[in-house]
Amino acid sequence: MSDASPLVLVVEDEPDLADLYATWLSTEYRVRTAYGGHEALDALDDDVAVVLLDRRMPDLSGDEVLNAVRERGIDCRVAMVTAVEPDFDIISMGFDDYLVKPVTKDALRETVSTLCTRNTYDTGVQELFALASKKALLESEKGNAELAESEEYIELSDRIAVLREELDETIGSVDDHDRFVGFYQDIERDEKDEDEDD
Repeated sequence: MSDASPLVLVVEDEPDLADLYATWLSTEYRVRTAYGGHEALDALDDDVAVVLLDRRMPDLSGDEVLNAVRERGIDCRVAMVTAVEPDFDIISMGFDDYLVKPVTKDALRETVSTLCTRNTYDTGVQELFALASKKALLESEKGNAELAESEEYIELSDRIAVLREELDETIGSVDDHDRFVGFYQDIERDEKDEDEDD
């Protein structure tokens, strides 16, 4: 592990669980742990690439920490790692991915790896993946009738469609072959996951 490894901030009010996540990640990443919301804000700086954030914490909720991260303008990806089942309120939240506990080692490591890759993309692509993740999550948790009745979900689907059109234009202008292949593989993987959910 080199000093250039991405830095992951694990925010979890159960110390044993936070330490377990840190152990799972420490072979590939630099890891900081924070055992509460206020501690997370103290540990947060521009070096952090990915935040793994619990939603329910007694001192300061994960939602409040997430808002503070975005208000500070820190350019990092955030995954909520929580026992809170997702509802339509997640659409307006500024996270990039959402994992429902219990979480496996492989799922956690894959999520961090994916989010580190997303850090290399521009803002529009990052937004597309974050919104697509929310859409897939809601589709896995809600019935078709409930989705069809949700204005938030319909607006989310429309926003994804617009971003995909913009992304098609971006891909058309990418000169670097490796970057083009990376864009395309991620988009195909995202579309395949959505097809499997249908």
